[in-house]
Amino acid sequence: MSKLTAEEQRQALAARLDRIDEKIDKMADAVIALARAEEKIITLTSFSKQQSEQIQNVINKVEALEKKVEANASTVNIINKMFWIVMAAAATAITGMLLMQ
Repeated sequence: MSKLTAEEQRQALAARLDRIDEKIDKMADAVIALARAEEKIITLTSFSKQQSEQIQNVINKVEALEKKVEANASTVNIINKMFWIVMAAAATAITGMLLMQ
C-alpha cells in the first residue's frame, strides 16, 4: 500500500470538501424551493378561504332575494285579484246601468 504525499492528501481533502460544499448548496436550494412552495400553498389556502367566504355571501344574498321575491309574488297576486274584482264590479255596474235605461 502506497502512502500519499502531503500534496495528494490536500488535493483529496479539497476534492472532498468541494463535494460536501456542492451537496450543501443543493440542500440550500431544496430548502429554498420548499419555502417557496410553502408560501404558495399558504397563499392558495388564503385565496380559497376568501373565495369560500364570498360564495357564502352570495348564497346568503340569493336566499334573502328569494324571500323578497316570494313576498312580492304574494303582493302582486293580491293586487292582480283586486284588479279583476274591480274590473268585474265595473263591468257589472256598467251592464246594470245600461239595462236600467
